[in-house]
Amino acid sequence: MGKVIFLTGPVRSGKSRRAINLARAWGDGVVFVATYRAGAADAEMRARVARHRAERPAWRTLEAPRDVAATLATLLPPPTGVVLDCLTLWLGDRLDGSDDAILAAWAGQLVQLRAAPWPVVIVGNEIGWSPVPEHPVLRRFRDLAGSLAQATAATADEAWLLVAGCPVRLK
Repeated sequence: MGKVIFLTGPVRSGKSRRAINLARAWGDGVVFVATYRAGAADAEMRARVARHRAERPAWRTLEAPRDVAATLATLLPPPTGVVLDCLTLWLGDRLDGSDDAILAAWAGQLVQLRAAPWPVVIVGNEIGWSPVPEHPVLRRFRDLAGSLAQATAATADEAWLLVAGCPVRLK
């Protein structure tokens, strides 16, 4: 069984950079799972995606597969490690489903990622530290993101909070 590491924290806290630095130790066979679908992005988001691509090594990249773990299991050669960036964007791509379906889908992914023979770094965002959103869709997103983060941290071997580029070990 591979190791699962969960990195969480606010936006622009250094999570992606830390994930990449951890995964460099796993060699050139790392697979980067980008969970954002850039096709419908505005200009600012396209620039953000381009910056993220430029910052990471020349690893194989999967862009937002629906079933991350099943897709990874079919790769040849198999990965030496996986960076999934990020859980919050994975959630955003599934908000058309019911809460129960989203939570069950992520629980299934965690079971498979936990059983994988390679290490996995999962990046998430802490978004519940701000005022309660006025719009019900934003409250639902915030609540689901918190639930997915709790499930991920519970499954992970290590959980880290990054703030201002500084990692704080949670477990």
